Amino acid sequence: MLLLAPAVQAQQDTTEYTLRVEAKKTINNSTIDGKAGFSEYKAYPTRTIAQLRGFVPGPTPLSKYGGRLDQRTKATGYFHVEKIAGRWWAVDPAGYYFLHNAPNDVQPGNSARTQKAVADKYGDRAGWMAATRKFLLENGFNGTGAWSATKEIRAENDKADKPLAYTMNLDFMSKYGDQRGGTFVQPGHKGYPNDVIFVFDPGFEEFAEKHAKQLSQYKKDPNLFGYFSDNEMPLLRKNLDGYLKLPVTEPGYRAAKQWADERGITLETITDQHRQDFLAYAADRYFSIVARAIKKYDPNHMYLGCRFHGAQRYYPELLRTAGKYLDAVSINYYNNWTPEKKWVADWAALAGKPFIVTEWYVKGEDAPGLANTAGAGWVVRTQADRGLFYQNFTLGLLESKNCVGWHWFKYQDNDPTLVGAEPSNTNANKGIVDNTLEPYQPLLEKMRELNQQMYRLADYFDQRPAKP
Repeated sequence: MLLLAPAVQAQQDTTEYTLRVEAKKTINNSTIDGKAGFSEYKAYPTRTIAQLRGFVPGPTPLSKYGGRLDQRTKATGYFHVEKIAGRWWAVDPAGYYFLHNAPNDVQPGNSARTQKAVADKYGDRAGWMAATRKFLLENGFNGTGAWSATKEIRAENDKADKPLAYTMNLDFMSKYGDQRGGTFVQPGHKGYPNDVIFVFDPGFEEFAEKHAKQLSQYKKDPNLFGYFSDNEMPLLRKNLDGYLKLPVTEPGYRAAKQWADERGITLETITDQHRQDFLAYAADRYFSIVARAIKKYDPNHMYLGCRFHGAQRYYPELLRTAGKYLDAVSINYYNNWTPEKKWVADWAALAGKPFIVTEWYVKGEDAPGLANTAGAGWVVRTQADRGLFYQNFTLGLLESKNCVGWHWFKYQDNDPTLVGAEPSNTNANKGIVDNTLEPYQPLLEKMRELNQQMYRLADYFDQRPAKP
C-alpha cells in the first residue's frame, strides 16, 4: 500500500532531505559561570512527512491505550516489548502494537505565574490534569515521560476512557547518594565524587531492596509503561581511574583495587581495554542490583534503564551489559540533528533489546523572555522550525525499526522567574506550552501531524526496499 519504487528508494537521501532548517548549538550551556553562548547558524538537511515519496497519510483506529487496532499479538495485561517481523514494538495491555509517544515533566511549574495560570484556567491541579490528558491525546501523544505528576495522572486515568501510559523515575543511586552523602548538583543530573557512583557500597544493595518496596502499589496498574532507575549517571570509561583515585577507605576504591590487582594492573599500566572491561563490571553490578529489586516487587512492568547520555551511547560494552537486565534501553539523545543510522541499528544489536529516546528537544529563538542559554542542544529561529526538527528526528527513529518510543523534553518551558530551579532548566524554550500554559501551536501542528501518522509511517518504512 505504501511502497516506494526501487529507483526512488536509491535516491532517497537526496530526494527526501530537501528542506534546510537553520539552527545553532548551545555552547558551554552553564548558568553557573556565565559563559554560555551559541555557535553560528547553519543550515541542516531536514526531512518531513511532506518529503516522503509515496507515503499516503490516513487514520489509524486506536485502542484505549493508544495501540493500533489493526495489529495484535498476545496480551499480557501490561505493556511489554516484542520483536515482530523485523521491527521492535511495544505492546499495550490488550495486545495491540504500540509506540510510546510522550512529553517529559508533565506537570505545571511552581512559579507564581504558572500557579496563577492553573488556578485561572483549570481551578486546581485535578482540573489541569483532566484538560491536559485531553490536550495530549488530541495532539497524538499517548503518555507521559519522567518527572510527571504521577498522583494526578493515576487519579485521572482511573476515571478516563483513554488513559495515559505513564513512566516513573525511581532515582535509586541518586537517592542513595543523598542519604549517604557525597553527591552534589550538576546541570542536568546528580554529581558524584571522581565521576563514580557508589555501586560498590555494601549499603547500596540494601537500600535498593528497601527503596523498591514502594513498587508493590503499582504492580497491578495496566497504565504504567515502565520504570527508569536513575538519570544520566557517570558510567564512563574513566571510571576505573576514578575509583582508584578515591580515598583508600572508600568501598569503591577497595573494589576497584581488588579488580585491578587480580589482573596485575596499576594506575600507570591501565589500558583502554581495561577501562572498558571495568565499566562493564561496574555497570553489571548496578543493573543486576536494581533489576532484581524492581522485578521482586513489580514483576509486571518494564525496566527501562537509567537514561544513558553523551558518549555512553557509543560504548558497546555498556549496551551489551544493560541488555542483560533491561526491557528497553533509554537514551537521552542530544547533539544530533538527525538520528545516526549506524548507532540506532547498533544499539538494538548490541543490547538485544529495543531503545527509547527519553530526552531530546530544540529551542526556539522566538519564545519571548527566554535566553535559551540553559540546557543542551539546538536553537532554531521559530516554533515552526521546532516542528520541522521534531518530524525530521522522529522519522529517523521510526526508520530504524528499533525504537519503541520517544519522550520530548518537555511539557512546559523553563521559567526564569522560578527561584531555585535546577541549573539546566532556568531559561529555555523546551516546552510544548509556555509558562502560562499556552500551547505553541506552530510546533504542535507538526507534532500532531507526525504523531497521528506514526503507525502508518512505521509500515511505510517496513515496506519500502532497503537502500542498496
